[in-house]
Amino acid sequence: MHLAVFGATGGTGKEITAQALEAGHTVTAVVRDAARLPLEHDRLSTVETASFTADGLVPVLADADAALSALAASARAGSPATSWARAAVAAMEKTGRRRILAVSAAPLGDPVPGDPVLHRLVLRPLIERIFADAYRDLRTMEQVLRESGAPWTAVRPPRLTDGPKTGTYRSVVGANPPGGSSISRADVAHALLEALGRPDTERSPLGVAY
Repeated sequence: MHLAVFGATGGTGKEITAQALEAGHTVTAVVRDAARLPLEHDRLSTVETASFTADGLVPVLADADAALSALAASARAGSPATSWARAAVAAMEKTGRRRILAVSAAPLGDPVPGDPVLHRLVLRPLIERIFADAYRDLRTMEQVLRESGAPWTAVRPPRLTDGPKTGTYRSVVGANPPGGSSISRADVAHALLEALGRPDTERSPLGVAY
């Protein structure tokens, strides 16, 4: 497949790009600064952009089979995740619908029955306050995807680590795995790429965790 990867210079984005190339995909990395992507491959190309517009993404998505986002989110920094979603959805209306997948966050999901009381009543509210700006951006991004006609998937991880790819994480369509508190960026990338071939994840969030 030909994949357009947004946020490819971030921790998770680099993993998505590297694992996609390893799996045989062709990748167009859409980044602010191509010099920050230290990967070289004959199936990798880069497109530099400082902002997202529908017209600007039309040539990027015209030849792509799917758009994948690992953009950092922040409502205080221009809401990049939301801006990307709006531009990507509008571009797809012009080029034809494509599979669209994005890294979101576990706190956007409902509390899971059986989670420890400390997690539900103390840790979760605290985390939501600390990262309120990022979650606001991601929540609006998901709403944009939900209201579109695109076959989208929002992968919702809990706390991210720099551990290796294991492939042994849990995933739940439409909810968070009970008791899940962390997952490596490498395994989030693996889950995102695996979701490309999972019709059951279309138009739904996908919770992932160890």
